[in-house]
Amino acid sequence: MADERGPARPAAYRRRRTREATVHTTTTGEAAGDFQQLAQPYRRELLAHCYRMLGSVHDAEDLVQETYLRAWRAYDRFEDRSSLRTWLYRIATNACLTALESRGRRPMPTGLGGPSSEPGGDLIERSEVPWLEPLPDVAIGAGSADGVDPASVVTSRESVRLALVAALQHLPPRQRAVLVLRDVLRWKAAEVADLLETSTAAVNSMLQRAHAQLDKVAPSEDDAVEPLTPEQQELLDRYATAFENYDIDTLVRQLTADAVWEMPPFAAWFVGPADIGELILVQCPMKASGDLRIVRRSANGQPALAQYLRDAEGVYRPFAVQVVSIGAAGITHVAQFFDLSLFPLFGLPDVLP
Repeated sequence: MADERGPARPAAYRRRRTREATVHTTTTGEAAGDFQQLAQPYRRELLAHCYRMLGSVHDAEDLVQETYLRAWRAYDRFEDRSSLRTWLYRIATNACLTALESRGRRPMPTGLGGPSSEPGGDLIERSEVPWLEPLPDVAIGAGSADGVDPASVVTSRESVRLALVAALQHLPPRQRAVLVLRDVLRWKAAEVADLLETSTAAVNSMLQRAHAQLDKVAPSEDDAVEPLTPEQQELLDRYATAFENYDIDTLVRQLTADAVWEMPPFAAWFVGPADIGELILVQCPMKASGDLRIVRRSANGQPALAQYLRDAEGVYRPFAVQVVSIGAAGITHVAQFFDLSLFPLFGLPDVLP
């Protein structure tokens, strides 16, 4: 019913106008506190999203921080035309695309050439290559995607597994964004087109090309990440214990016949238990039982083994982090990362007592 103040408005409109007035009257204080409270629950899934785009947990953390800063500065102009979650993803995706304009892809050694046949030869360190990094599960709370919560889907084991993120690195940035937004976040093609300022037809074309490329480089069904069976857990235990006991024969028996071993920042990678066993015997600095200790963690929804090497003073110091893939027949892939800056991200100590 109309009155002298003008026509009556729906309750939803009045609530929105009241909220807008509240936000516009203060860019700090109440609005800042409101933004922090509403946006904080999305931080972990945004980290997973930026990691898929960038292939680096360090870069992803920086871009999430940038996303929140951009969003906070623009929060007084956010008018609920989309959900806050969607708005944050738009900002994060654009921030990632901008960052990727000046950065190359992050490969694994397996993405740069064929396997080496000389495990006893000189290992060449390629420190100039921006290698792919693992993502500690503790950073995103990765779990199974069997619920309906959107956050559980976008931080699921399957969506951040190491082989998939490595495959995404083969895609141009905009194709990568389209595939992640459409296949992981389940955005509509029109929504992605609006974000990328292009047409729906162009989005569908990019998605088709991305799928074609992933068919060439993506992991097979056998490599999909699932919770370990009791038998796989026992196998992993034997593998970790063999490492600590310097029992190379037992260690390599846990590997499949075509198991792959790679270890950035070294460019060489190896296939098969024989070459992998020789590599460990010749190249690894541990030489006796007790030289190495392992702390269990998880990364990319997979088992991770943080290795500490005993120094001359008898102190166990960070050495490497392994991300292990286990199939039905044994360990199929080991990615050993020598980046010591990963240890704090896993919540690991500087030394072991």
